[in-house]
Amino acid sequence: MGYLNYEQDIRIDPNSLDVEWLEQPGLMRKYTSLSALMEKTKDEAKEKLDLMKAQIELNIREYPGKYGLAKITEAAVQSTVLLQEEYQEAAREYNDAKYEHNVAVGAVRSIDQRKTALENLVKLLGTSYFAGPKAPRDLHQEYLEHQERKNSNTKVKISRKKGE
Repeated sequence: MGYLNYEQDIRIDPNSLDVEWLEQPGLMRKYTSLSALMEKTKDEAKEKLDLMKAQIELNIREYPGKYGLAKITEAAVQSTVLLQEEYQEAAREYNDAKYEHNVAVGAVRSIDQRKTALENLVKLLGTSYFAGPKAPRDLHQEYLEHQERKNSNTKVKISRKKGE
């Protein structure tokens, strides 16, 4: 998957809605693919975390002294698992993957919201929302003003000097 520029991809140029509509399906495909990839990464990290936990639990039960346990109880095993560095690292990887997946899901929602915004902009364009204001003409008033200008022009005399 190529480089994605979310900030640029989410923008809409209202002066080229046709081009924006042509881009929309491709954007949705890219971001849903990213979301699916992030979900897969999250699931794999969860599996790794679960596997790590199971392996540590087995080791604790087999060698409790190595972990400083005199008596093996379920609570002691679970607490000891949480203290292990390899478990903490796997948990961080899982949390990071979960975060990345949530961000990707949010991006998909934003691209879907972009589609809705495009639909609404097209509706506004169809109703001439973006056209300049047009006041209805008062033909009677315009005619009176025209007559007044015409009458005032007849009172002006053009005088020429002789010899011109």
